[in-house]
Amino acid sequence: MILERHLRPVLEEALADTPAVLLVGARQTGKTTLARLLAERHAGTAYLTMDESTVLESAQADAEGLLAALPPRAVIDEVQRAPGLLLAMKAVIDRDRSPGRFLLTGSADVLSMPRVAESLAGRMEVATLWPLSQGELTGHDERLVDDLLAGRKPGASAAGAGPASEILDRVLQGGYPEAVARSRPERRRAFFEGYVTTLLQRDVRDLADIERPAALRRLLHLIAVRTGSILNRAELSRTLGLPVSTLERYLAILQTLFLVQEVPAWSSNRGKRLVRAPKLHVVDSGLAASLAGLGAEALTRDRTLLGPLLESFVVSELRKQISWSEARPSLLHFRTHPGREVDLVLEDASGRVVGLEVKAASTATSSDFDGLRALAETAGKAFVQGVVLYLGRASVPFGPHLTALPLDSLWAPSPAPRLA
Repeated sequence: MILERHLRPVLEEALADTPAVLLVGARQTGKTTLARLLAERHAGTAYLTMDESTVLESAQADAEGLLAALPPRAVIDEVQRAPGLLLAMKAVIDRDRSPGRFLLTGSADVLSMPRVAESLAGRMEVATLWPLSQGELTGHDERLVDDLLAGRKPGASAAGAGPASEILDRVLQGGYPEAVARSRPERRRAFFEGYVTTLLQRDVRDLADIERPAALRRLLHLIAVRTGSILNRAELSRTLGLPVSTLERYLAILQTLFLVQEVPAWSSNRGKRLVRAPKLHVVDSGLAASLAGLGAEALTRDRTLLGPLLESFVVSELRKQISWSEARPSLLHFRTHPGREVDLVLEDASGRVVGLEVKAASTATSSDFDGLRALAETAGKAFVQGVVLYLGRASVPFGPHLTALPLDSLWAPSPAPRLA
């Protein structure tokens, strides 16, 4: 069964007015399936994949000639393996800027390559396909991000989402389609183990020369154990026995492969944000749990282990919603010197701010809102509302613009109709 992807309308709109669209994201998230579905809407669209050795060699030997032989519309899969194609595409697009000429997919962030980013500026739109969202799995049109920033109260919790144990199942399952399709935890674990091995042995080789591949794997495992923690480069460097410069390069590779994501710090003074440490999360909660060796029994027994993993789950779900939201806000975190913090902050281009705190408990108390109150005081009039997402079943107000919401409100249907 092919699930409806909420990013599809975003891509269709981009293809209608932009010469090239690049769909990036981790391997096994459904990029090829989505690209093929979009290509089927236009007869005669060519399909090439750089995973085929002959096609890859042709692209590397004569990128201009390969592009010249293509019909007016083409899908080029796994384009990060042949970055020369992107450089050659500049001249092709400059000769003919018809919209929708190229739909590209990549399992690595090719825009981290400076020459590529510069050559396609203004010629290409980029969209990210993350693993399946909970709304895509349940058939709900999720718009919590836009609703919160607009000041709307979220809808009722998703029908049938069930008790905390079912939320835990969703966290451990994650969103990779292949992992979702496997009902037994042991089979999901086998998928995650093979997935990481393939990425670190194959895709890393395409990106960079790694002198210590075992250290890269240890770094990924360490991040999984500490997912949701403040990034402390010096401490990670000491633990792994790596120079800070090497650690920085390895972190960049893991982010380029969409395995790890940073959540920067929020400050009312934008100039201070770059000097404050980000949080580091594994992109998929199922992958994080597998890497950390955590299963349902351990997480049920020790809720202190569940908290960081649940936060990473929420980060991932919000990141997915941001990719198709109207507001397209930044995703940040908030921390004050006295120690008050908010797990996640949404801030849109107009400066509107929403805070979200994640709690791995079935009850919420007034003290759970202390960080959100500090954020509201700091943000002033920009503060729209604050939410504590928890494992209870009731939506409860805790003062003006402060609400405790069941965690499954993340993927509940929106209370407002979608604008045409």
